[in-house]
Amino acid sequence: MPRPRVGDDDALLRVEACGLCGTDHEQFTGTLFGGFAFVPGHETVGVLEEVGPRAAERWGVAAGDRVAVVVFQACRECDACRAGDHRRCARHGLRDMYGFVPVDREPGLWGGYAELAYLAPDTVLVPVPPSLDPVVATLFNPVGAGIQWGVTVAGTRPGDVVAVLGPGIRGLSTAAAVRDAGAGFVMVTGLGSRDAERLVIAPRFGADLVVDVETDDPVRALRDAAGRLADVVVDVTANAPAALGQAVALARPGGTVVVAGMRGTGPVPGFQPDVV
Repeated sequence: MPRPRVGDDDALLRVEACGLCGTDHEQFTGTLFGGFAFVPGHETVGVLEEVGPRAAERWGVAAGDRVAVVVFQACRECDACRAGDHRRCARHGLRDMYGFVPVDREPGLWGGYAELAYLAPDTVLVPVPPSLDPVVATLFNPVGAGIQWGVTVAGTRPGDVVAVLGPGIRGLSTAAAVRDAGAGFVMVTGLGSRDAERLVIAPRFGADLVVDVETDDPVRALRDAAGRLADVVVDVTANAPAALGQAVALARPGGTVVVAGMRGTGPVPGFQPDVV
């Protein structure tokens, strides 16, 4: 693909590293946003190769700086952007996410799986210290999600009992985040052999209890271990609709359930609206 031309208000990134997400696999297999050509990759870290003067002033950067690229673009003017909720930007929303834009939208290089990535004027950048390995820096995306879902959105407080459903990278990041926020007890659940190795390492990320929901009842296990149900439940399972019913069952009356992993339009087995 041709090298994009940089104007006053945009930039070009020399990609150093880009994380591989489950969403990227779904794009590749066609189960998510299929049907068009695109450059995937939305956990991108690199060095600014060219940057326009207005963009440099707005972002507070210069050519040669290392940055991480936030997947969502932000107009910085709407109510959602002013509140820091870029994914609900009135101008962009979920339409203009890096790694999901068709190549027929100029200049085409809208993802991190390339040598160069185009940065539009409404891009959100995060400075990355030169001393930090860019491969390690790509964890800004899943770790940031764990902090957002487990602490910022959930409002986890010291002493809370927290249940995290799903031991993937975002689930383990959530466990670490709530533990750092002072959670008094943390349970992490997984499903069968596919999650066995992840459950083994979950205690290193702050879990007091791990439960394989294929063989054990997580509600009973939490009651037995913590003495009560969860103040906060964070569901980060990927395409596992049954987890929503478990999440609701695990929450105490008046508790908080953060649904971060579920999407689609399929049935939700085990979900009882009356419990909500």
